[in-house]
Amino acid sequence: MKAEETFQEWQQAHNLPDYLQDQLQELGKNPKWINDAFGQDINFGTAGMRGRLEPGINRINIYTIGRVTEGLARLINEKGAKAQKDGVVIAYDSRYHSRDFAEHAARILGAHNIHVYLFDDLRPTPELSFAVRYLHASAGINITASHNAKEYNGYKVYGPDGAQMGPEDASRVFAYAQKVNNIFTVKTSSVARMRSQGVLQLIGEDIDEVYLAQLKTVNVNSELIQKNAHKLTIIYSPLHGTGKMLYDRAFRQNGFTNVIPVPSQAIIDPEFPTTIKPNPEYRDVFDPGIKLANEKNADLIIATDPDADRMGACVRTKNGDFQVLTGNQIATLMIYYLLVNLKDKGQLSADYELITSIVSSSMPLKIAKDFGIRTKSVLTGFKFIGEEIDRMSKMHDGKFLMGFEESYGYLFKPFARDKDAMQGALMFAEVASYYAARNMTVLDGLNEIWQKYGTSYEITKAIEMPGIGGQKKMAELMAKLRSENLQELNGVKVNKIQDFLKQQEIVGGTVKPLTGLPKSNVLKYFLADETWLALRPSGTEPVIKAYVGVNKPNIELAHQAAENYQNALAELLK
Repeated sequence: MKAEETFQEWQQAHNLPDYLQDQLQELGKNPKWINDAFGQDINFGTAGMRGRLEPGINRINIYTIGRVTEGLARLINEKGAKAQKDGVVIAYDSRYHSRDFAEHAARILGAHNIHVYLFDDLRPTPELSFAVRYLHASAGINITASHNAKEYNGYKVYGPDGAQMGPEDASRVFAYAQKVNNIFTVKTSSVARMRSQGVLQLIGEDIDEVYLAQLKTVNVNSELIQKNAHKLTIIYSPLHGTGKMLYDRAFRQNGFTNVIPVPSQAIIDPEFPTTIKPNPEYRDVFDPGIKLANEKNADLIIATDPDADRMGACVRTKNGDFQVLTGNQIATLMIYYLLVNLKDKGQLSADYELITSIVSSSMPLKIAKDFGIRTKSVLTGFKFIGEEIDRMSKMHDGKFLMGFEESYGYLFKPFARDKDAMQGALMFAEVASYYAARNMTVLDGLNEIWQKYGTSYEITKAIEMPGIGGQKKMAELMAKLRSENLQELNGVKVNKIQDFLKQQEIVGGTVKPLTGLPKSNVLKYFLADETWLALRPSGTEPVIKAYVGVNKPNIELAHQAAENYQNALAELLK
């Protein structure tokens, strides 16, 4: 069906919520918008779907949420009575319509007689992951757009292991969703009927308590914290989101009692009024925290994104300013501390494993090698880190130490199987305590690591390709790069190309198989000056992620080199 015909169907639909009718009338004046919003179904990747809160089949609204939930319900029904009884856990964040979407999803599952555990209020994404595992549920749903701007919302689906649903089941959910004949008439049950029949169960404090008990196990040196945490004043921001629900109890029970929230950002607000995009990799989100840090003479600011799966940090420099650390720098500090602690305690063994993604920094891998532990690089997506944790657990051939992605995602204890900003915040506070014990700042610690292992620096940029033609343009660009086999960039020779879609490695014209990982649309280049580059179209957003990692004698040279390579990649993708 053409975009215009689908648009007219929406215009003629009965009982559309007023806000959708108003948007339909206003935005529908633009033919380009009609073509984009109604010309294709919203992309459903292995991490779910994400889009603008607007009418249309290529948008996030109660109808696209309903259709995908119907697809999930049919998949669960296919798996049988036990899967129905085990049920689905549903959580949501602080965004516009998140609660409404969560309740709508619950009512659709109820119409299929599938048990639903619905959180009574907003909760962090990692708590949803934990709850799926703790309750032995068949699946989980999280209504969130993570760190995107206020105009967005999204839908993440989790498997019974608590990780984001794998590609096979995710594809089946989408296939079932495509079979929904009328997006406006997906069957729902009433909340009253579901409650009376015991199909709908509200959860909240009961899960909070067991999740917090698990968080208490994250820190590794309680004596260090007891002796040094008082030297720290930590400024914390939940960025108007779910971190507010548990941060105070989590910090205090683990020994960090001098934690001060940023008042303006501790207000649950879907407008995210203190920032354009509530993403802890951007400096502007830390501005209110920096002001408070200067008032309180604090050296450390920790921020979690609205669904509290990503954690970022901003630290004071020697000249009194503040610097936002990259996700890779935070991971570098964490893995170094964990390994030093194990070594000091005489507990370091070669069967510990660090798991990271193929587009994250090489520095933690270098540190892990120096300490003699194992490393594993997996595809982007924390579910792949979860799969490796499961493999080690089943095979009994390794001990999980840490998992991380450059996009500010960390995990230390596998009671959750998604990145966990609460775990990250607690570990980073312990790292800061470690350096405080040595009369050093966190930046002093990072410089100490660089002096020992060399200076690495990475930049990730999202090159946007919006609109209905965005996916096609991304596919054409990746196909063009594969056909050309890039030989050099910025005058530096490309020594090796890894193509994770074709699963091949090209070195000097020789093609070898690239085994050990599933297929993925990623190209990675290794240059003669120890630089690596990677290109990856996003599964949930109309962007190509461009990654650059450089190794240079000092941070100034590294900064400049990384920027130069990013500019070159941007030109390459025009």
